[in-house]
Amino acid sequence: MKIILGSQSENRRSVLADAGYEFDVLVSDIDEKAIRHDDYYELPLLLAEAKAQALLPRITEPALLITADQVIVWNGELREKPRDLEEARRYLQTFSGSEFPAECVNGITVTNTETGASLTEREISKVYFKTIPQDVIETFLNLGIMYKYAGGFTPQSPLILPYLRIEGTIESVLGLPLDTLKNLLQKASS
Repeated sequence: MKIILGSQSENRRSVLADAGYEFDVLVSDIDEKAIRHDDYYELPLLLAEAKAQALLPRITEPALLITADQVIVWNGELREKPRDLEEARRYLQTFSGSEFPAECVNGITVTNTETGASLTEREISKVYFKTIPQDVIETFLNLGIMYKYAGGFTPQSPLILPYLRIEGTIESVLGLPLDTLKNLLQKASS
């Protein structure tokens, strides 16, 4: 069955492609900030489901639609994509050397457009940060890429990677946990 990735995330696209999947891409363009929940561990599930609902009317053939979202929870604080340079700097400075991990909370929804079956699961990986020198933080921020990522960081950066210890999978940190996804694809296609 055809697979459609409902995401504009470069990380999700690369995770899916690297895993050997062939897929099309659609982008939902929902207003993610309009969807809120007091429980930050529920928020990415709601966002993944909302993306699926926004895309379903645009799909006219049998397909498995994958939608996902990720938020970072650090010490009880929600950290989405940074709004500005100061917020990105604060994120990295407070992650640096912290005893608290950045919890990468993923919501993944797979919808079978033929049967209407839709399944959503959560996966959490944790990222612990060693102390990051301020000059490394500033060099990373000068790249301007922090606005693309929940929490303002990516393990794909050779600047940041040496300061990370990941509990979980790299794919989960990148926003598309493969084991969870494979399980959902199997269930949704049967």
